[in-house]
Amino acid sequence: MLTVDTDEIQVHYPGMFELMKDLQGMGESNCALNRRCLLHRDSMIAAAAIYQEMYGEEDGSVPATFQIYYMIGWKPHESQAKPAKRGSATVSFGDLGKVNEIVPKSKKDES
Repeated sequence: MLTVDTDEIQVHYPGMFELMKDLQGMGESNCALNRRCLLHRDSMIAAAAIYQEMYGEEDGSVPATFQIYYMIGWKPHESQAKPAKRGSATVSFGDLGKVNEIVPKSKKDES
């Protein structure tokens, strides 16, 4: 079973260099097999100017939109706990409204 949820946020950075620093911290890097190991400063300055021209805000900041994915996955295994047999409950869901009467005060104080 696999469940996926996503959020989208937009962050405004003072410039592309700050954005690149955050991307590096997130582990986002170029995965092309034939890429160069070093990105030259001149290339970064040119890219920052182009990015600013294309996407820059009036205040000089540059926006970056991130999609954040939350994932949970699991595979059933024979060692997992099995559900109790139908009808084996000792308390009814109908009694949930009376929980203060059912649970002794000493148990409520412990939590």
